[in-house]
Amino acid sequence: MKLNTFQQQLNQDSPYDFSGLSAIFLNCTLKKSPEQSHTEGLIRMSQAIMEANGIRTEIIRPVDHRIAFGVYPDMTTKGWEVDDWPPIQKKIMEADILVLGTPIWLGEKSSVASLAIERLYGFSGELNKEGQYAYYGKVGGCLVTGNEDGVKHCAMSVLYALQHLGYSIPPQADAGWIGEAGPGPSYLDKGSGGPENDFTNRNTTFMTWNLMHQAQLLKTNGIPAYGNQRTAWDDRKSKDHPNPEYR
Repeated sequence: MKLNTFQQQLNQDSPYDFSGLSAIFLNCTLKKSPEQSHTEGLIRMSQAIMEANGIRTEIIRPVDHRIAFGVYPDMTTKGWEVDDWPPIQKKIMEADILVLGTPIWLGEKSSVASLAIERLYGFSGELNKEGQYAYYGKVGGCLVTGNEDGVKHCAMSVLYALQHLGYSIPPQADAGWIGEAGPGPSYLDKGSGGPENDFTNRNTTFMTWNLMHQAQLLKTNGIPAYGNQRTAWDDRKSKDHPNPEYR
């Protein structure tokens, strides 16, 4: 992905060192590799900015893997013969930044994006060394492409899910591109105007820099472990409002 002149200048003039960070992009396209993915076309702009700033990145297409349905860390413990999600989850937990990219279908994020979020949810009960939920200290963002309305709706759904799991969401943490409604050109198609769209390029740039800034802040300071520790809550001496008993 060739960045525009201003994007390149931002990288060259940056006084910030992000070289200790890493990022995972989940491209939730319905297309298996090596078929062209328009969502990946937009992802690669964000990836190029991160890599120019020393961040280690990887793009994963969940559709290339045999991922079981479910909300447990390893679904082979629940009767599935094969589950490729655990090694993907390991990479996600090692990364400081997660960007989920999705096409729009029927006004919604893709079924693959829903599957990925469900599998992320399956790990949300794990704790870090501070007794907080394991996704604390990581940042999340969202990229969306399509030929129908729904960028903000999809981003709203994805970003809500990520913050609910424990991800921190910085300002302007989403960007997207939609072409003319109907069977018109997609993002990477010749003449679509997608890669040259100033609105999309601006928002993708802002999203990427905000993700990097917030990830660096959290890498340095983390989220204070006071008032949010699952271990402290479970071990409290006074349990004067227990969960109701169901009959």
